[in-house]
Amino acid sequence: MNQLDALKQLTTVVADTGDFKQLAQFQPQDATTNPSLILKAVQKPEYLPLLKATVAAHGAEPMDLQIDRLLVRFGQEILATIPGRVSTEVDARLSFDTAATVARAKRIMALYEAEGVPRERVLIKIASTWEGIQAAAELQREGIRCNLTLLFAFCQAVACGDAQVQLISPFVGRIYDWYKKSAGAAWVEADNALSNDPGVKSVAAIYNHYKRHGIATEVMGASFRNVGQITALAGCDLLTISPDLLAQLAASDAPLNRALDAKAAASLDLPAMHFDEASFRYALNEDAMATEKLAEGIRAFCVDAVKLEALMR
Repeated sequence: MNQLDALKQLTTVVADTGDFKQLAQFQPQDATTNPSLILKAVQKPEYLPLLKATVAAHGAEPMDLQIDRLLVRFGQEILATIPGRVSTEVDARLSFDTAATVARAKRIMALYEAEGVPRERVLIKIASTWEGIQAAAELQREGIRCNLTLLFAFCQAVACGDAQVQLISPFVGRIYDWYKKSAGAAWVEADNALSNDPGVKSVAAIYNHYKRHGIATEVMGASFRNVGQITALAGCDLLTISPDLLAQLAASDAPLNRALDAKAAASLDLPAMHFDEASFRYALNEDAMATEKLAEGIRAFCVDAVKLEALMR
């Protein structure tokens, strides 16, 4: 059994790509997209016709609606290939506007439903700002399931659990990147690998907290830099993995053991935690890594959203 098949016995494997033609070979359960992945895909010759068809049919509509139609078109193609759910992201420029995020999420879901896609197969991705989490709480109450992304801090995860969101995506690789850069020449890779990786430790702490306190929100590790980060989180609810790393897992027959265990986590001595808006903002501000990576991630998605609009024009 290769590592990918072994991982599938412990964790729901999700493909992190807009390149839906790559999905069949890895047979993931779900798939995730974001503005950067869609931008990358539509610049390939095989996907450019999707963009052109969207512009041809809807070019007279406002640009934000054209973009949502393109995202939904990619989502439909992905859902034709996988048995589970696709995650489609709300424009990151709305990350600090609760009402606008709710409205955009409802429109995306309406576009899916107009194409015959049931809402159970769609997760709306929203940045894990305070405003985004409040939007997700409202959407969840209305039966629209959400995937809270750009999650770097424990306080973000706790607030998402309190909001009863469907799923969170803590970013393993970007946490690793920050600590490695911060340490500079003092960084020793061997000392910060596998279960000692700062990104892995962050996800493990969130997973254990959720399982200890009966929080139903799914934990999906994301943004991996190497296979070791993935295998160190075997047993997590879900892991969303790029095609390159999926291929590496499929090519390896090295042993893979469970790293996270819900039953073991349920017996841990971990205090319950909750945050109101003021304490959330303070806790996030106290975490330099999370503050920087959240802001950086939103900026990067906004840049790619503008680039995607330019291609549409």
